[in-house]
Amino acid sequence: MTWVGRPLRRREDTPLLIGCGRFVDDLSAPGVVHLALLRSPHAHARVVRVDAHRARKAPGVVGVVTAAELEAIGPLPVNRLFRDMIVPPNPLLAGERVHAQGTPVAAVVAESVAAAWDAVALIDAAYEPLAGVSTPRAALAAGAPRLFDEAPGNRALGQTWRAGDPDGAFAGAARVVQLTVQQNLLAGVPMEPRGALAAWDATTGELTLWTSTQAPFRIRSEVARMLGLDEARVRVIAPDVGGGFGVKGGPYREEPLVAWLARRLRRPVKWISTRQEDLLTTQHSRGTASTGALALDADGRIRGLRARIEAPLGAYLSFSASTNPRNHARCLPGAYTIRDVDIQVAGALTTTPPVGAYRGAGRPEAAFLIERLVDEAAHALGLDPAEIRRRNLIPREAFPYTTATGQVYDSGDYAEALARALAAADYDGLRRAQAERRRRGELVGLGLSTYVEPAALGWESGVVRMERSGAVTAITGSSPHGQGHETTFAQVVADHLGVEPDVITVRHGDTAGAPQGSGTAGSRSTALGGGALVLAARDVRDKGRRLAASMLEAAVEDVVAVPGGFHVVGAADRTVAWRSVADLAYRMGALPAGFEPGLEATRFFEAPGEVWSSGAFVVAVRVERETGVIVAERIVWVDDAGTIVNPLLADGQLEGSLAQAWGQIVMEAITFDADGHLLTGTLMDYAIPRADEVPVAEILHVHTASPYNPLGAKGLGEAGTIGLPPAVVNAVVDALSPLGVRHVDMPLTPARIWAKIAAR
Repeated sequence: MTWVGRPLRRREDTPLLIGCGRFVDDLSAPGVVHLALLRSPHAHARVVRVDAHRARKAPGVVGVVTAAELEAIGPLPVNRLFRDMIVPPNPLLAGERVHAQGTPVAAVVAESVAAAWDAVALIDAAYEPLAGVSTPRAALAAGAPRLFDEAPGNRALGQTWRAGDPDGAFAGAARVVQLTVQQNLLAGVPMEPRGALAAWDATTGELTLWTSTQAPFRIRSEVARMLGLDEARVRVIAPDVGGGFGVKGGPYREEPLVAWLARRLRRPVKWISTRQEDLLTTQHSRGTASTGALALDADGRIRGLRARIEAPLGAYLSFSASTNPRNHARCLPGAYTIRDVDIQVAGALTTTPPVGAYRGAGRPEAAFLIERLVDEAAHALGLDPAEIRRRNLIPREAFPYTTATGQVYDSGDYAEALARALAAADYDGLRRAQAERRRRGELVGLGLSTYVEPAALGWESGVVRMERSGAVTAITGSSPHGQGHETTFAQVVADHLGVEPDVITVRHGDTAGAPQGSGTAGSRSTALGGGALVLAARDVRDKGRRLAASMLEAAVEDVVAVPGGFHVVGAADRTVAWRSVADLAYRMGALPAGFEPGLEATRFFEAPGEVWSSGAFVVAVRVERETGVIVAERIVWVDDAGTIVNPLLADGQLEGSLAQAWGQIVMEAITFDADGHLLTGTLMDYAIPRADEVPVAEILHVHTASPYNPLGAKGLGEAGTIGLPPAVVNAVVDALSPLGVRHVDMPLTPARIWAKIAAR
């Protein structure tokens, strides 16, 4: 019996469903005090005064700290994916100037949350407002206010990807199409806002930090560096994490701040973000403005690609600030054979909160631009959108395929995914029905998209230990926040040991009980975390087999693994159970010569390259002429994520990404005024979809295994946010094309769509 590929239910759900989950705000410590922050109401201002004397005398206040009293602390980390990136100062507390609304200027610690907030209200802070810039276009424009001396022109990063002869391709093109798109800026809105609890042990000089994070080992190393602590004396624990989606990669300023305060006050310090703080200070994502162009020959084959991308970064760079613009540019060729490219990206500093990774992290922006351009090319040449894609998709026999931006696609069958989607949707039948409905005056459209999803570059750790009883402990450096790692990894280890998943306990999220790990981001866990556990399980199985051979008095090559243990080839009655093998491995003085005690392995797995998932969408929509409401009548989705460990959980991940994609498509938009003040700072203003508003997709799979990890697995957690938005917008543009509409930016709100209809 094999366990990989079986749709087992999530084992981690029961405590969450009965209200017994343990999130940061459920935790406490003896003598805990609470942190509240006075945050600037201005997007850009000089700090004139921060007078905290009244707050210090308020009931229950333990301490008040301003920038002047904060000791020198190392800078927050930034992942520098671009050469010569400019990283402006990002103090934990601002002293002279604030560059984004919500920047803290004072920290209050009190015996209760209420007392801390009451004291914050007593601080006398004065500011001199300055002009701000809330979009990359405004920030990069001539004459824009300069935000940092270190960053002339407010440009923090930039790069050009150029290959082949794009100038020649455009000069000799039979047709050129061009399009400018504006991505809406999004908030992650995890169900659990950010939070942290720090406890300092002055006797041992050890710090324990509980935080809602996707990357506990990164938090440990960076907090230790910033505070000048020995990393081995810092323990970070990620308890149950109520959603992350990339925005909890961190660290943010609050984690080192609570740690510093706990050490200074010699008391545990706890900070829990309010929902308004979360919308204001947790990194946003998307928001790029991009212009792209395709050069085409008369047969509709793409000969060249140009793009100019302006990406917002916020005022203070998040750890993943450079991820979005890099992925946007490098993924732009998508699933197509495009050899001649000229892609330029610029990252702009703006007087807004930080921008960074969120489910997709630059991949959705790339897919949206190329897929909208391909549809425009089909329209310009009079081709069906399916046919132009068939003519340009990378063929299966071309893999591994190196793109014009230097990316190596490991495996795939893009034509098969598109063909499966078209057949499942009865695309030709939908086109015939569309023609008939249009004759009746209905606004109906069909939209297609293909997509690629790079994932799992880097490494991860895993430990597999067979206990003396025959139970198994598996420890992973991955840190879940809803993906179902405990279920999935138990299936992986069970297959490679020949035991049932129920005997396997999966542990994670505690730096004191695991080898160094990378954490969870970018759809990497199954390929890398699962890969490390496969290697560790194989080592344990191989040692167990050699021990079993000694117990069975047989040659190792004559002993094979069977469910629950081992037996001798050709003599099924000569068996030994894992429990007996494990007992021997730990029994003092009983091991044969040449064996070390124990039955445990620690392995690190580093992939030789990224895995590239792919897929295709067919979407049918109806637009209500009177209201502008969009109705998704069919969504057919074919995804290729290589080997699927658990189909039930895989489809759950796809459906979750669809829900967040639908939010971007029809309603979500972080909005600022011209200076950078947030106008959508509550869930009354920032709309997110409810369950009954999210359409249902017909999900199918193709499987091209990756050669880059032991499972053959690829990523899938971000596929919906990548592939669905362009398919829906293509469908809506198709529906509105009889009215002369050729493009509409997201979100496709009823008001925006109605205005397009009314204008024509």
